[in-house]
Amino acid sequence: MSVAGLCHVCESAAARHTCGLCGQAVCVDHWQSTANACSACARGTGGGV
Repeated sequence: MSVAGLCHVCESAAARHTCGLCGQAVCVDHWQSTANACSACARGTGGGV
């Protein structure tokens, strides 16, 4: 899913995905496609909602 704005994790890159777990917008570097989740949720640490 494409989204607009900055990545919630690094706050510098353009967000391109929305986490299926926490709903945060993240860039490609912080996206885990196999989990359909941001890197924080994929690690099990939560997305900070």
